[in-house]
Amino acid sequence: MMERLDSWKLALERLRSAHSPDWAEAGRLLAEIARMSGDLTLRQAAEQALPVLRQAVDNDEHGVMLAAQRRLGVVLDVVHDLSVPRFGRRNAMPKQLSSEDRARKMLGLPLAVQLTCEEINRAYRRAAKGLHPDQGGSADAFIDLADARDILIHPGAHKDA
Repeated sequence: MMERLDSWKLALERLRSAHSPDWAEAGRLLAEIARMSGDLTLRQAAEQALPVLRQAVDNDEHGVMLAAQRRLGVVLDVVHDLSVPRFGRRNAMPKQLSSEDRARKMLGLPLAVQLTCEEINRAYRRAAKGLHPDQGGSADAFIDLADARDILIHPGAHKDA
């Protein structure tokens, strides 16, 4: 499993650092990750990134390219978290994420990047399509998603849980 993570990490880093990435190749890589990964978070990140990467193939719009770069960055962040060596006490619980970081992960947004309200709302609408109760999703999950959006739009109004 670690060899696969390392090869995915190298391929993602190469794609992310390329001046003009091959989005078709990125799509194939993320389809493989979505299909073969044993980690739920990594599978979800890859699945959420696939539509944007497919849209970026043969598309020169700046907004589409930027969205594809960001989605690739989110997947790379997850792969990095899974492949980085763990130091410290064995079997120690990982550090708890802040409410803002949890909200970013829930919406599929990169960590530690300044976001506009429009970007947050776009990510919310994209994620809400599959979680809406009318589309077969859970009402609780949909409410959690709306809370995540509110936390990101109004960060000072919420305390860490």
